[in-house]
Amino acid sequence: MSFTRVLLCLLTAGLVACATALAPPSAKIRFPLDSIRADGLSGPASGLVSIDYEFCVPADPLVLAEIKRLDPSVKVSLVARGRIGRRDGQALCIGNTHQKDWRGILERLAARPDITEIRRCYFE
Repeated sequence: MSFTRVLLCLLTAGLVACATALAPPSAKIRFPLDSIRADGLSGPASGLVSIDYEFCVPADPLVLAEIKRLDPSVKVSLVARGRIGRRDGQALCIGNTHQKDWRGILERLAARPDITEIRRCYFE
C-alpha cells in the first residue's frame, strides 16, 4: 500500500471518529426544558405541575448514593422497568424538576458516563 493510501485511510478514520464523538451531556436530556419555569414547574398558572423524569444507572450502592446526592428528588426501583426499559443489573431512577437548581441537577446527571439518556416520565 502506498504512503498516500495509508495517509488517506488514517485521515478518513480520524474524520469518522470525530463525526461519531460522544454527544454533549445536554443531548442526553430527551425532553424540552424551555417551558419549565425557574421553580421547576410547567403549565398554565391554574395547573402548574412538576416534570418527572427517568433514567437508569448500574444497581450499585455506591452509584445510587452518588445519584441521590446529586438529585435528592430521586426515587429508585430495582424492579420496575419504566418506559425507559431498565435492564437487569440496573436501577430505575425517577426524579422531578420541582427543586432548587433543577436544570443544574439534570445537567450534572447527564454528564455522568453511566447515564445514557434522561426521559420525561409519564405516570399512566
